[in-house]
Amino acid sequence: MPVQTIVSAVTEKIIERSRPTRSRYLSRIAAAASAQPKRRALGCANLAHGFAACGPHDKNELRNGAGPNLGIVTSYNDMLSAHQPFENYPQIIRDAARAAGGTAQVAGGVPAMCDGVTQGETGMELSLFSRDVIALSTAVALSHQMFDAAVYLGVCDKIVPGLIIGALSFGHLPAVFIPAGPMTSGLPNDDKAKVRQLYAQGKVDRSALLEAEAQSYHGPGTCTFYGTANSNQMLMEIMGLHLPGSTFLNPGTALRDEITKASAQQALSITALGNSYTPIGRIYDEKAVVNGVVGLLATGGSTNHTLHLIAMAAAAGIMLTWKDLAELSQVVPLMTRIYPNGKADVNHFNAAGGMGFLIRELLHRGVLHEDVTTIMGTGLNGYLVEPRLSHDGALQWQDAASVSHDDTVLRGCENPFQVTGGLNVLEGPLGHAVIKTSSIPGDRHFIEAPARVFHSQEELHAAFKTGELHRDVVAVVRFQGPKANGMPELHRMTPPLSVLQDKGFRVGLVTDGRMSGASGKVPAAIHVTPEAADGGAIAKIRDGDVIRIDADNGRLEILVDAREFAARVPATADLSKNEEGTGRELFKAFRNLAGRADQGASIFEVA
Repeated sequence: MPVQTIVSAVTEKIIERSRPTRSRYLSRIAAAASAQPKRRALGCANLAHGFAACGPHDKNELRNGAGPNLGIVTSYNDMLSAHQPFENYPQIIRDAARAAGGTAQVAGGVPAMCDGVTQGETGMELSLFSRDVIALSTAVALSHQMFDAAVYLGVCDKIVPGLIIGALSFGHLPAVFIPAGPMTSGLPNDDKAKVRQLYAQGKVDRSALLEAEAQSYHGPGTCTFYGTANSNQMLMEIMGLHLPGSTFLNPGTALRDEITKASAQQALSITALGNSYTPIGRIYDEKAVVNGVVGLLATGGSTNHTLHLIAMAAAAGIMLTWKDLAELSQVVPLMTRIYPNGKADVNHFNAAGGMGFLIRELLHRGVLHEDVTTIMGTGLNGYLVEPRLSHDGALQWQDAASVSHDDTVLRGCENPFQVTGGLNVLEGPLGHAVIKTSSIPGDRHFIEAPARVFHSQEELHAAFKTGELHRDVVAVVRFQGPKANGMPELHRMTPPLSVLQDKGFRVGLVTDGRMSGASGKVPAAIHVTPEAADGGAIAKIRDGDVIRIDADNGRLEILVDAREFAARVPATADLSKNEEGTGRELFKAFRNLAGRADQGASIFEVA
């Protein structure tokens, strides 16, 4: 089926808008490509350093051979559940490379910061900027010029976007992303959320809260709710950078090991040294970017990607905007109910049919571009399969599910959970903002209530505890943007606001900060741009001003006389406490350089 008119029109607008920057980018990576290994141009001392620690076989291959060498960029650490499975991947990859006539080396590591650990703490103010640090670290790893392709081991939050940005800076190299998979299902996420609300009300103690969290986050692998981490993994598959069906397989299984081997060998098969050269800079084009947006909308993915998708695209010279996301949202159906949009987790989603079923349905609907390049050497139709092990343990492929095995979790396009996607863009006198609607009841898409203004989520908690917020209210939390304090996640506001909403009050949130896909129950206009610290109108809101959040019509308004509002002096805030402690002094340059949220909140210039 041809791609729907609106999807085609949005894609063409992106192509036309991006023509100058994309052209420069493609010229740059074409100039960097080579039919001979780059390491052959290194000086003898340089090359000797590059293979000094290798064993005899690999050293000989790197010294004299013409086979491909695979760079491994890893976010492994053994503290974070999502990245702990990567501990043994380098050896698996090295062995697989040798079996395929190549070699592999760990090129470098990148930080793996977990928002789950840092949320509500000062370390969270480094979180968004860790994406750009990861991109820089990736560039450092690949700068040694020893590699003909690279594999990327990353999962969570900012790690994958940072790896993508870094990989695209070396866009002449083929790139394969290798997932680790989600942990097995623990305490249902909905039950965990109820305990969080009880704790916020003082009805259970900290030990009960900790036990609920520990039962939910209980083993190696990605957290099972559909937040930024699992949205990342979905994106890598629907954009053709994972092996088909590999995204949501649990770690520590024989099938996962075979997928890792096959991923490494696929990377070696698409280098410039062979006949199937497929650099990431060519895979990651305008159509792939649109496919990623469609996947995000169809699954109700993390709002963090309204930042990351724009920053990632810019690294390839592609100019994506929030308006593009809003227009696509009108024609992409919501096909999943995964927590926080429902009770199921990503394991249930995979069992119900997973990525293969999702892609099949979206292709049939005509909202995905099939004519894209993928690491498999196919269009997106090559992703309508899922991996299995044969009786002798070999990797094989079978057709993905053609019907959903659980329509409470995953549905086809003919019977979606919503006829439109899970993200809307808001506009109005307060600027631009994003709202996630996929988990908000329909009667909460329109909120109109007096404002109560805060300059931190701690202030909001204090007001909640005194009962001040037990009414219809729009909480305005400002000075939380990239330039103010690095734009930390504001997860801690969700439990008290959810309590108020459950009591029947009309509750909303307006903030220039961010809340990820784990925080979608309360209507929240987030990423308000410009932010308060950058001259944004949000700095002019006063207690008692009536704020209107209209998700369906894409409006964010303040019901105050326009002349009076324009004449107001913006509020200021003492941001000196954001400058020091927990490494924040090292990130001053990032805060000074940070772009607007609607431009990806990045420190990097467009390619």
